[in-house]
Amino acid sequence: MPDITILAVFIPTWFFISITPGMCMTLAMTLGMSVGLRRTLWMMLGEVFGVATVAILAVLGVAALMLNYPLLFVWFKWIGGAYLVYLGIKMWLAKGDLSQDSLKHSQLTGINLISQGYITAVANPKGWAFMVSILPPFIDVEKPIALQFSVLLVIIMLSEFLCMLIYASGGKGLKRLLSRGNNVIWLNRIAGSLLAFVGIWLALS
Repeated sequence: MPDITILAVFIPTWFFISITPGMCMTLAMTLGMSVGLRRTLWMMLGEVFGVATVAILAVLGVAALMLNYPLLFVWFKWIGGAYLVYLGIKMWLAKGDLSQDSLKHSQLTGINLISQGYITAVANPKGWAFMVSILPPFIDVEKPIALQFSVLLVIIMLSEFLCMLIYASGGKGLKRLLSRGNNVIWLNRIAGSLLAFVGIWLALS
């Protein structure tokens, strides 16, 4: 199991990544406004398991890399860290415009909503980049990897669900708040600074 110091860093880091506007959070907000919170829970279920799928596949690949190619993994960490710093700088410079796709919500069944959430999570390239870049430094290869990852995975799933719940229940009020220029710019700057910090920490860990 990860020690308290690791969890104290990982929990707020992942929560802030989850709460930052993205595809899944925008989808949760959109469905919350149009089909209601109760039906949006189906989409959240699919998204949470989609994120878990990405995390499991990413960690399996990274674990094999750590065990068989330690030098390559060092380069991999530097590349991952550089990507996060780059992404943090982009978020600092972004204007921050939330956009929504038109969806025919009246025809969405529970199965369709689960599928929508799952596919959105698995098909999100940034989700893969975050998992591969952020998870490795929180896993100690000297300790049982399965137990450590299980704890981190539960935290990831709970964080994703909680943040989607916030977006869905916030509805139109949250949309108006995040659509105001100054608020979303500052949100992007805080998120960008955190991502850049994590990227530097990842590269030097």
